[in-house]
Amino acid sequence: MYRLLLGLLLTTTIVMAQEKPLEVMQRDITVSYPYAYAALGNIIYKNAPNIAKLQNIDEYVLFQGKIQKYLKNVEEAKKYGFTLDEHSSNTERKKYLDKLRALAVINDFYVRSVDDKFNIALEQENSKLFSELVNSGLLKIKRYKEEILQYYYEHKDDINPQGTIEKLLAEEKKVETKAKIKKVIKHIKYQSKRERELEKIRYIRKKDKKEQEKLEKQLQDELEKKKREIREYQKEELSKTK
Repeated sequence: MYRLLLGLLLTTTIVMAQEKPLEVMQRDITVSYPYAYAALGNIIYKNAPNIAKLQNIDEYVLFQGKIQKYLKNVEEAKKYGFTLDEHSSNTERKKYLDKLRALAVINDFYVRSVDDKFNIALEQENSKLFSELVNSGLLKIKRYKEEILQYYYEHKDDINPQGTIEKLLAEEKKVETKAKIKKVIKHIKYQSKRERELEKIRYIRKKDKKEQEKLEKQLQDELEKKKREIREYQKEELSKTK
């Protein structure tokens, strides 16, 4: 009896697992952040390790205590977020949302701070700070791509390109390669088009030449025919006078 009940229980569990929506099963296995308010929470959780790295930058030494406190609050919020599910009360959800909103304000402060200090680094030509902020993970790389590359080219000797700059250089090289390939293809197409045009011109000229030769031959034949007729006529006239 016990074995029968155990078998039924296992069978029911397997069937329920198979009936569970795929996206839910995948979410349970792969998600690393709380699902509730993910649009807000994910930004905070993803930026947390990057904000932690700011402690290694001289300009943020005075912020170390605040950063550590912030990271602790982020971790606590994440743990609380994982306790929420579809059965959680509105009060519990509101409590979590308030935590995220408070953390979002601090997150935005550090992101803006990195942006401001990056511009200061450019103005003061502080290559060390420049490199640290470019690789911080908090700088808007797409927004500052041109400034980053320009500064790097002007201060190559002071900067190790490893990391973000290395990726940007690889992207630039790829773009240049594509541009060169595109230029070559365009040239080949132009050459092909030009060759087709020249071939067409040669064909027309050849055709015109044949037509010209044909016309000249016709004229020559007509001329010869006319000459023969004149000679024949002259012969007839001569024969009449004899």
